[in-house]
Formats: sequence, C-alpha cells, structure tokens
Amino acid sequence: MRRRGLWAAAALALFVLGGLMVWRGYQRSPAMAASSGEADVGGPFALIDQHGQPFGDRDLKGRPSLIFFGFTYCPEVCPTTLSHMSAWLKSLGPGADKLNVVFVSIDPDRDTPAKLARYLSAFDPRIHGLTGTNAQIDKVADEYRVYHKKIPLEGGGYTMDHSAAIYELDGQGRFVGVLSYQDPDAKSLAAIKALIGA
Repeated sequence: MRRRGLWAAAALALFVLGGLMVWRGYQRSPAMAASSGEADVGGPFALIDQHGQPFGDRDLKGRPSLIFFGFTYCPEVCPTTLSHMSAWLKSLGPGADKLNVVFVSIDPDRDTPAKLARYLSAFDPRIHGLTGTNAQIDKVADEYRVYHKKIPLEGGGYTMDHSAAIYELDGQGRFVGVLSYQDPDAKSLAAIKALIGA
C-alpha cells in the first residue's frame, strides 16, 4: 500500500512538473505572445552591417521587416533560409522594395563584417548582415527571444545551436509573427505579401 502511495506521489510530481514546463514554453513562445495581443518581442539595438556601417532598430522603421538569426558556418538551416529569402525577394518583384530583410549573426567571434559580406554575396544583395560584440548580440537575441548556444566540437572548434524562426515586424518595428523554416514557400510568400500589403 505504501509503495502504491509513493508511485502515486511520483506520478503527480511528474504531471505537475510537465505542466509547468509546457506552461513556461508557452510563456516564452513568440507565436503565443502574438496571439495575446501584446508581444514582448524585439527592442532597441545597435549593431554594424556587413559594410561596417552602424545599423540599429531605427533602421527598421518605415518598412516591414523579416529578421533571421544564424551564422555563416551553419551547415544547412542558415544557407537554406537565406536562399528562400532571396527567392521571396525575387518573387515579390517591385514589392521587395517595401521590405527590410536582415540576417543577424549569433557568432560574432567569427562573423566579422568582412566575413558577412563575403558570405552574403551568394544571396540577394538586399539582405542586410549584422554583427557586433558578444554583449550586443546577446542583448538583441534576448530581446527577440532567440535561443543560441556555442557547442564545442571534438578535435577543437565549435558550432552554434540556435532557433530558426524568421521574425516578422511591421513598419513601426513591432512584432507581428514568425515564419517557420519548414513552412512551404507558398505559405511564407503569402504571409510576406500580407505583411507589406501587396
């Protein structure tokens, strides 16, 4: 009987813990925040672009924006996402001029402005690449609720683990929603057209 009571107590504890983890996950979810009406995503930042010029949150004002966080040594998700973004800009035609598209490096130790410039030369030239100090990147990643972590590799070196959402902001720099890395192009393009009013 005592053993049954212990099992019941353990099951209850796991249930409560699981519920708490799910709740915390929802609390941190940008998509959940958007549906609540007041999204706590985004904020002021000051970085530099791939040309070494200052670029901050004020440069996003006036046009809707897409923001993606990644790094140039990323083996798949980042180049694939940037290829999709380039294709979307091409598909938008003249409407692409109504949109800011930004790639923020979460690996500033390696992603210098010169490195970003070389890397982004393979994609649409309208994509802004941003970097900064580790403190600056940590700040903007925190503001946008972006997970990123340095992962050591065997034999030396490291890679970066990071979230892969594309953030949508309106013309005032306010969070609207996210595009998923796995969404079909047609779905993403329709969302972008709605964002810019095309």
